[in-house]
Amino acid sequence: MVNIPEADLENHDPHKIPRAIAAVGVDLISRGFEQPMHAHRKGQIMLAIKGQITCHIDSGFWMVPPSCALWIPGEMHHSVHCSGNIELYILFVDEEVITNLPQNCCTFSVSPLLEELIAEVSRLPPLYDTAGADGRLVQTMIDQIVKAPVECLHLPTPSDPRLKQIAAGLMKNRADRRTIGQWARTLAMSERGLCRLVVAQTGMSFGRWRQQFHIMFAIERLIEGCPVQVIAHELGYESSSAFITMFKKALGQPPRQYLSSRRASAKIDR
Repeated sequence: MVNIPEADLENHDPHKIPRAIAAVGVDLISRGFEQPMHAHRKGQIMLAIKGQITCHIDSGFWMVPPSCALWIPGEMHHSVHCSGNIELYILFVDEEVITNLPQNCCTFSVSPLLEELIAEVSRLPPLYDTAGADGRLVQTMIDQIVKAPVECLHLPTPSDPRLKQIAAGLMKNRADRRTIGQWARTLAMSERGLCRLVVAQTGMSFGRWRQQFHIMFAIERLIEGCPVQVIAHELGYESSSAFITMFKKALGQPPRQYLSSRRASAKIDR
């Protein structure tokens, strides 16, 4: 891990390195950091070994829990917030050279193998030998990134002011269980019209959009160490079992098992 003070992050210019990948490791003790809206010419991959990353672009929020990484295409304006003690790897990717990466921002799973590859690549000299062992190591890492499964950890952000009102209401009162019909009356809209608007703006039904909000909030609280019973109450579920059932249907595992398996994969000792 290369230790780079937070003040030096803005001075690190990977765009001047004539390689497909420019990598750096960051270690910030006892604090996180935040970068306001900005963009890079190169694409960016962020892997947090410790701490938590959230990213915001115009179309939504992405969360990066343990054993996941965030992909941000080049020229995409975004802000990044990291909380807690941070151990972070950042890869800057020349998309003119590597063309088979996603066109949109996404969170993807990181296997133990891929994590080790990213760590090794971050230790290479900036002008690594592209024709030798270093170049083969970088290519192996890229192959693993391309086939890594994408995670459903994205919360679409609507631009319509009426849907922003709903989003603000959910943020203010996470236990708000109003139906789409009740929201339609609040917004002086027809229920059918509101249904169409939610799908057009988020690509999801109203119920699925609210569920995704709950999942994002729940993962954040789980990482903080909050008990499942408390999270279920905060989200307005009648029982912990109802919340666990929702979470398992969405992510394939109950909340605690989901987080434990990710921490085990990421080899995080907490």
